[in-house]
Amino acid sequence: MNRVSRYAWRAGRAGPSVSNHHSRRLPLVTSSNFATKVSRQIPHLEAPQPTYSVQSEHVRTVSNHLASTGILKISLGFPDDKSQYLEKLLVSLHQGHGHKLPISHSATRGWFWDIRPSATDFQTANCQARSETMDEFPWHTDCSYEDPTPRYFALQVLQPDRYGGGILSLMNVQGLSEQLSSTTRAALRRPEYKFTTPPEFHKQSGQNHITGSLFSVDSDGQPGLRFRGDIITPLNNEASRALEELKQAITTAATIPEITSQLTAKDLPEQSIVLVDNRRWLHSRTDVKDPKRHLRRVRWDAVPFHSVSPEAQS
Repeated sequence: MNRVSRYAWRAGRAGPSVSNHHSRRLPLVTSSNFATKVSRQIPHLEAPQPTYSVQSEHVRTVSNHLASTGILKISLGFPDDKSQYLEKLLVSLHQGHGHKLPISHSATRGWFWDIRPSATDFQTANCQARSETMDEFPWHTDCSYEDPTPRYFALQVLQPDRYGGGILSLMNVQGLSEQLSSTTRAALRRPEYKFTTPPEFHKQSGQNHITGSLFSVDSDGQPGLRFRGDIITPLNNEASRALEELKQAITTAATIPEITSQLTAKDLPEQSIVLVDNRRWLHSRTDVKDPKRHLRRVRWDAVPFHSVSPEAQS
């Protein structure tokens, strides 16, 4: 196994064997900004018909890929502008594989959130989400301001950016964590950070922040992260130092092809879906150049964000 595959395939706990049913591996090419382009493999499934969303073998393959690598691309062989395949797939994952159903995005939005530029028509009254702008969106995980936090998110491409913008970048948390000192990892595991809820995602009156940790380690030793730099406030000096080291490590890891890669519009054309483990992969977006770019997002399987104790791991 080469260095590139090291993070993509070692990144999760050993998952069940994965069926080859309409499954292959898609080369994920790193940014052209890197001096050396490195090819990486991610799972790729095809769904030729809408009924695949309820076919047990297809659903099991999706579940196994998410458990083993935390990332998956699905190509739809049919038009689906209402995201009915994705909606039914998530219900199937809930019924057959223990995934919790999707969370609502805000007090006024349900499961799905449309990601497209808009200057006036916001999905939450009087609040423009960053995803509704054409601006760059730096490295983050989704819903870091919530507890429980959704384990997974998916993006369905309805209209890719035709002018080379809106590129999705992915950073492997396993690889990122190896750039941190043990002292910093320990500090990030302590619940000494305040996460402020963006106003467009308020769900309960009077609740506008949570307090918790940034870093976790599960019972299999798999690291997880929740992070969005503009909403996190460290609560003491040690937490502040650890946060600064984390930010520096993210900047460095973004230049390492073995840890970070990009998906362009060629990799994610119309009617493709990418499913991502929200704790094992950070993501970011370059500035959008096409005002017609349109993605649809859903988040699901919300579970508490916490670590097992070091004693339990030993």
